[in-house]
Amino acid sequence: MGSTKSRATDVTALEKALAAAEGALDRKAYDLVVLEVEHLNSIADYFLIATGRSDVQVQAIAHGVEERLARANARPLAIEGLNLGHWVVLDYDDVVIHVFFEPTREFYRLEDNWLDARQVTLPEPWLSQARDLRLSSVARGRPGTAHAPQT
Repeated sequence: MGSTKSRATDVTALEKALAAAEGALDRKAYDLVVLEVEHLNSIADYFLIATGRSDVQVQAIAHGVEERLARANARPLAIEGLNLGHWVVLDYDDVVIHVFFEPTREFYRLEDNWLDARQVTLPEPWLSQARDLRLSSVARGRPGTAHAPQT
């Protein structure tokens, strides 16, 4: 894991996470955050967490992520929850994407489980786009900027 290139895709975990962010933001994902969690667990190097305002939007965001990562030759190991559209998980080995329906994200507050995670600062234009797509009920800090200590 880490910043090494994946054998199958020749894309780093960070590049994959940023491509996933691009795909999610193209589908107007709200409250998008990318967390670096490599130092906290062995599950993944990065988590991307995003919100949709309806089950249809959640599904569209998940498809947008999948389409964008396919262009980078990355294929998911598994996709769960797509049919219901309340919490979709896309597992790309070193990057795991969580797309929530707004009330589901508010209930689970997944990012609160990773308080020691480092939030990745998104490059422009995604940083501005993420900042513009915030829901007041879920937003903790500004998307694209750190709310956890940086090292």
